[in-house]
Amino acid sequence: MNFKRRRRNGSTKNEDREVPTAQDRRNLKSSSCRAKGYIDLRLCTWKGPNATEEIKSTAVITNWFSEGLKNFLPSNVQPDLNKLALAGHSRDGKVAFALALERTTSLKFFALIGIDPVDGMDKGKQTSPPVLTYVPHSFDLDMAAMVIGSGLGKAKKNPLFQTCAPKGVNHEDFYNECRRPSCYFVAKDYGHQDMLDDNTPGVQGKFTYCLCKNGKSRDPMRRFTGGIIVAFLKAYLEDDFRDLDGIKNGHIIPSLEIQKLDFLV
Repeated sequence: MNFKRRRRNGSTKNEDREVPTAQDRRNLKSSSCRAKGYIDLRLCTWKGPNATEEIKSTAVITNWFSEGLKNFLPSNVQPDLNKLALAGHSRDGKVAFALALERTTSLKFFALIGIDPVDGMDKGKQTSPPVLTYVPHSFDLDMAAMVIGSGLGKAKKNPLFQTCAPKGVNHEDFYNECRRPSCYFVAKDYGHQDMLDDNTPGVQGKFTYCLCKNGKSRDPMRRFTGGIIVAFLKAYLEDDFRDLDGIKNGHIIPSLEIQKLDFLV
């Protein structure tokens, strides 16, 4: 992303700060999930293997929320910026963890979600900036974390393609470095892209079916991912642990088979 600098209104010092450009704002998509009370904001951009610019962009967008977010929302929707969560899928899961570890935003995040996060091609082949340290519980996070993994993510679609979530840089490694409180779910028979919509248009959308080993249907994984995210956010943003504890204790049955479930509390 490109940035422009703007003088702070009313400042008596020569202080500038980065604000999103018009292109940045076009890359920002929002939706209000009124039924659950959440606002979903997605930064839609990709700058290649090096994730530094995406991390920086996400920080700039977050710092801009207090003055600019209201312009993207319906007039009757008021954001509570004291209840922010950060999430990302695949490479953007890495971006989310990197930003949470940097703590460079003016607003505080209270929950972190990695959806099948990936930190490169293999252990020793991490993309820049590397996030994983391979030291257990080394992530110095000041928020609750959840990692969602795919059981088929480390399997090859065919011998010609790299796995989409390689062992050594995938969800298992991210969770191993999380501290309390954190939780971990691995969906057994679903792949790295199975939490996406059934219809993913364009060339990139077609690749989501071609490059990664997939389950029989995306719908169960999509429902599970959405449901467990809501349960996690209710727990750590609203102090309502009923759904998350229900899943933990087996009182709530997910829509698919869980290969692994773990909690650090």
